Amino acid sequence: MSIPATPALSAALACATVQASAHDLRSSRRSISYHTVDIRGLKVFYREAGPADAPTVLLLHGFPSSSRMWEPLLPLLADRYHLIAPDYPGFGNSSAPSPSDFTYTFDNIAGVIGELANRLGLTSYVLLMQDYGGPVGFRMALDHPERVRAMIIQNAVAHEQGLSPLWEARRRYWADPAGELEALKANFTSLEATRQRHLGSSPHPERYDPDAWRDEYAFLTRPGQPEIQTTLFLDYRTNVASYPRWQDWLRKRQPQILVMWGKYDPSFTVAGASAYRDDVPTAEVHILKAGHFALDEATDEVAALVRDFLARIERQKD
Repeated sequence: MSIPATPALSAALACATVQASAHDLRSSRRSISYHTVDIRGLKVFYREAGPADAPTVLLLHGFPSSSRMWEPLLPLLADRYHLIAPDYPGFGNSSAPSPSDFTYTFDNIAGVIGELANRLGLTSYVLLMQDYGGPVGFRMALDHPERVRAMIIQNAVAHEQGLSPLWEARRRYWADPAGELEALKANFTSLEATRQRHLGSSPHPERYDPDAWRDEYAFLTRPGQPEIQTTLFLDYRTNVASYPRWQDWLRKRQPQILVMWGKYDPSFTVAGASAYRDDVPTAEVHILKAGHFALDEATDEVAALVRDFLARIERQKD
């Protein structure tokens, strides 16, 4: 005997279907957790996701962001990989002591993140490096090359040709810090510079969430941050001076490399992407329709490239 359909019955069936679907859902963020550990008297914050016994990816953020920049990517990798994304001292949710209490150099920051890796028992990992993550990651790689299974590089420069004309003003600051301080702030830490770092020359500004640069600017204007960031950026000249050492390391080690480069980046040119092939001819290079922070505009493409690259590394191991 068939039961005639009534509005009440249809509504009940629809409600049951919705409830069943909702019950079956599992949030892709369910494995993400947030932690703080003490390193050298500093509170170092990090995000963790994925199975602890899975292959590890160490995600190193850029300026003026934090590990928060990786939030769109973490759920897209966490089913197969163990992900660790720290905040450097002076950034995000990590301690931000004054420059008189902590020496803000890339050597020192790399040392703190290296100690975090030791604390977490990370003895083998893929480095995923963006912007400032490059100088931090290359220092860690040179200190412990045996730990680095591969490198993923997203708009992180290791060659002079990757530096855009914007760097002329920044080089003047290195030569005359006191005299060029205000010009650097306008070029580097102002609200407009922070906005433009995201948008670059993208023809699709409507795809960019303004909270990204407004939150970063709020971070840059917190008490003590101007001194921290200008002090650290003065040390950026040591990164440029280190490019030949990093290139030599790449040529000798020939690591597996995936390069993903947002072509709308106002600071780092696409020549910086192809330059990696000069050192590692097998480097896989992809030029993306995205900016300095490629996850702003190309989340799915970045995730697909990373997953494919990591899967190939795992197959080679087997």
